[in-house]
Amino acid sequence: MHICTMNPITVRKADLNDVESLLRFEQGVISTERPFDSTLKSGDIHYYDIKEMIASPNFEIVVAESENKIIGCGYARIVSSKPYLKHEKNIYLGFMYVDPIHRGKGVNQRILEALKKWSIAQGLTEMRLEVYFDNLAAIRAYEKAGFKKHMVEMRMSLNDS
Repeated sequence: MHICTMNPITVRKADLNDVESLLRFEQGVISTERPFDSTLKSGDIHYYDIKEMIASPNFEIVVAESENKIIGCGYARIVSSKPYLKHEKNIYLGFMYVDPIHRGKGVNQRILEALKKWSIAQGLTEMRLEVYFDNLAAIRAYEKAGFKKHMVEMRMSLNDS
């Protein structure tokens, strides 16, 4: 009988040596999101200033590794809450990405767990993220991790062309 063992996945804080992989993952996020968002500019775009995120004390950007290869990433950012909410600050999650060949192996869950631990260590009690309404796979993954739908952002184009 052949027993298949999965290579261990580790999650660690990102550093400047990871920038090249993170830039590649950023383009993966963008190409995944393009079908869900007609408002994105065409051509080469960037969402993040990765070097600044790595250096900022208000960010925790982590990478998941398997066999010394980066296979996923995500960040937690401390943000000010709306003044009418119970909590003064909260965590905003973003840049959640897992290399397609490693999806379905619990990588995203490991990344979320690391970011949750960091957030708790910062004394914060609320995590939020945004996901496209039609991105059902992502919604299922976040619900599996314990997130609940909270609000729907709506938009209307005033330019029919």
